[in-house]
Amino acid sequence: MKKIFINLSALLLIVSITKAQETIYPAPANKGKFYIKNGTVHIGNGQIIENATIEVNNGKIVSVSTNINPANGAEVFDATGKQVYPGLILPSSDLGLKEIANGVRGSNDHTEIGNYNPSIRSITAYNTDSRVIRTLLANGILLANITPEGGIISGSSSVVQLDAWNWEDAAYKMENGIHLRLPSFIARFGRRGGFTLPANLPPDIAARFGLGGGADAAKQAMDKLEEIKSFFRQAKAYLAEATHKETNLKFEAVKGLFNKTQKLFVHGDQVKQMLAAIDIAKEFGFNVVMVGASESYQIADLLKANNIAVILNQEHALPATEDDDIDQPFKTPATLQKAGVLFALNDAFDEARYRNLSFNAGTAATYGLTKEEALQAITLNSAKILGIDATTGSIEAGKDANIIISDGDILDMRTSNVSTAFIQGRKVSLDNKQKELYEKYKYKYGIK
Repeated sequence: MKKIFINLSALLLIVSITKAQETIYPAPANKGKFYIKNGTVHIGNGQIIENATIEVNNGKIVSVSTNINPANGAEVFDATGKQVYPGLILPSSDLGLKEIANGVRGSNDHTEIGNYNPSIRSITAYNTDSRVIRTLLANGILLANITPEGGIISGSSSVVQLDAWNWEDAAYKMENGIHLRLPSFIARFGRRGGFTLPANLPPDIAARFGLGGGADAAKQAMDKLEEIKSFFRQAKAYLAEATHKETNLKFEAVKGLFNKTQKLFVHGDQVKQMLAAIDIAKEFGFNVVMVGASESYQIADLLKANNIAVILNQEHALPATEDDDIDQPFKTPATLQKAGVLFALNDAFDEARYRNLSFNAGTAATYGLTKEEALQAITLNSAKILGIDATTGSIEAGKDANIIISDGDILDMRTSNVSTAFIQGRKVSLDNKQKELYEKYKYKYGIK
């Protein structure tokens, strides 16, 4: 009897969960023409066109102008008094790989065991049914680069569009880069900088901070860096062979780095880590992007000279070290812009689940960037870094119609309200679980 009761309870739980799911479906492919008229169009490259009309045909932008007359019978979206932008791009994220960050391991699939996993493909673990995804759509984020975590070489990332049935439908650009996580050259305790530990600590104390035997953190990092270089040297030798007695999947997976069809995304915040990344780029000829790079403002000219792009991971944060200005994270984008570094802004804040990307850009616009430069840092710049700028990132003829319409300034949380969004010309739903709960409790308490 007890067993029957337990099984019945489980069945009722499954039924209740099923009924609670949102009935939101991916939009069908766009066929034919439609127009977005009379909006203030922010192209994404710094240009603004007032009272402009955008013509879209079969998911592609045909033209953007102030003198377009919509064809008879075509659908027209009136954007009078509204702001029209390219869809925002999240350039590095565990979206769809991590559902509940702390405490629910079964909802997470972002990390593989082992240190060298270049053959791991994050795209195959991407969960299009994640409840988080549609909260990003409602904030204007239409594309994201899905990034693996863990180890030293974590695997490959892929760009996805956020309105899809499965990962195959979602894939926008497959395996655009390999992700490398450099060791810290400084032993620090605590989050976001914390305090620095002295070298040559007693073994028992050093072990608490992950420093085996009290060894100097910089020496350990240099040893690990040499190990990383050795891996790439072996891969280069393997790929130079005409034939192989045995296939090495790890070496095969980094072929794109050597033939430049992929970029090497190097994760690290410290200046020494960035110098190590420059060293790797010079030795192997890789196209390198720094991810994190909170100390990049210190060597902006050097990054520019070595053609290193930057993804600033989290702007709404404390400074990297206690010696930095309290507002340094807000000022770093303007420093990189002035130096001519190609950079993008990201949102890696777990608690807010990445939805504040546009507001990170708004803060950067308050601390030295123009608003159009800040917009470019979450649209066209991101597209260039991810290798998708030929098809998205700006509202220009020939590109996919990845477009958002906002009632107000997308960078200002007081006025930003995304009312309409298109992915490849498909008008996508902006509903999500949080909106449903909002409406539910408005009804309960009689709020109009």
